[in-house]
Amino acid sequence: MSDFDLVVRGNIVDARRVVTDGWLAVRDGKIAARGEGAAPAARESVDARGQWIVPGVVDGQVHSGSQNGQEGLGWASRAAAAGGVTVMVDMPYDDPEPVASRPQLDAKIAEVERDCHVDVALFGTLNLEHGLQAAAGLIEGGVCAFKFSTFEATPGRFPRVEEDDLFEAFRLIQPSGIVCGVHNQMQELTRKNIRRLQEAGDTGWDAFMRAHTPMIENLATALIYELGAETGARAHAVHVSTSRGFEICDMYRRAGHHASIETCVQYLMLNHEEHTRRFGAKTKHYPPIRPKAEVDLLWTHIARDACTFVSSDHVSWGLERKGNPDVFRNSSGGPGLETLLPAFWTGCEEHGIDPSMVVRQLSRNPARHFLLDDRKGSLDVGMDADIVVLKPERYAFDPSTSLSAVQWSSFEGREFTVRVANTWCRGQHVFDGVKILNNAGDGKFLKPHHQRATAPSYDD
Repeated sequence: MSDFDLVVRGNIVDARRVVTDGWLAVRDGKIAARGEGAAPAARESVDARGQWIVPGVVDGQVHSGSQNGQEGLGWASRAAAAGGVTVMVDMPYDDPEPVASRPQLDAKIAEVERDCHVDVALFGTLNLEHGLQAAAGLIEGGVCAFKFSTFEATPGRFPRVEEDDLFEAFRLIQPSGIVCGVHNQMQELTRKNIRRLQEAGDTGWDAFMRAHTPMIENLATALIYELGAETGARAHAVHVSTSRGFEICDMYRRAGHHASIETCVQYLMLNHEEHTRRFGAKTKHYPPIRPKAEVDLLWTHIARDACTFVSSDHVSWGLERKGNPDVFRNSSGGPGLETLLPAFWTGCEEHGIDPSMVVRQLSRNPARHFLLDDRKGSLDVGMDADIVVLKPERYAFDPSTSLSAVQWSSFEGREFTVRVANTWCRGQHVFDGVKILNNAGDGKFLKPHHQRATAPSYDD
């Protein structure tokens, strides 16, 4: 009888190298052995030679509960598996109210363990209703990060947290070592610009970007890092779309502060002139999709390994939330769990960037960021057997086949160069390239492995 439950053979992509014709052996849901060349016997063997084998993606920005009754964690987890995402890190801004207390967190954990097909870690937040003192219970309950906003996107559900309250929240969270992520947008400047454009009747497809200037984003990004510098907390800008944002982060890092930075795949793969002109409000995200010249600059920061990680910012709004001729009256965001991995891989190929960067940005680094790297983010022996096989293939993405709650995408028609052929989560076959294979509730809730006041390293 074989010692292994599963062996997968192919080109293994690690965070620093590619092993051609390697193999992974799985036992009891863990990577038990790995090597090159001839593979050992197993109860199940998958010959993926000529294909890429990568660790499961850790998507660090998912909004599965932003619209009451439309998607939810379970449905989102199906789309995640189809996209090679084995860990969703879900944001706290659920409808009708955010996860800002221990009972709300416990209820969401129960939803994970009842409904999900892949593993899930959870953000918490703090608000006036439950107070800053709720931080202790959320940390004890297992949140892996906190999320705040400098802009009120939705009253109650997604509130603005003013600077003095942000300072106090950062100060309270700092000893835990858990990261403080912030939506980087200046509220007064945003509203002033939108009001001016609406009064002028200037509300077409290109107005959203003009209202949300780089200055609005960059000032808020600097504010986040200054709060981190003042409190010693791990300060994180959750969606940076400007090159200047990376320069600001570099400045704080060089001064020794715990500054981290994230961009989303749409800011790397879509541009204002081509995609927003074509898709209109479907490409409405916050921050906005930027001009191609800015997109090209963002890729320079990816190439120099300056980004902490790349995420999807997934939310499954229905098209009824994207069809208003006044661009400002449409919802921000769009589906992204299924496109994060193939889109970013394609972008790296197009920019001559090694496949190992995909593993750093989508697997290893986010696992470290959220303190999940004792079991997630790599294919090393002893880690969870979260394995994705990518088939090299050129195809135009067709959202009508999506497993998400909606069948539209601003990546519609975009040519990708790899397709997710198989996804395993903790050694369990979840997706075979066509359908979901496991059961709702097979996914697990993940707590951060320990708490620390120093920031994780992303350099080795």
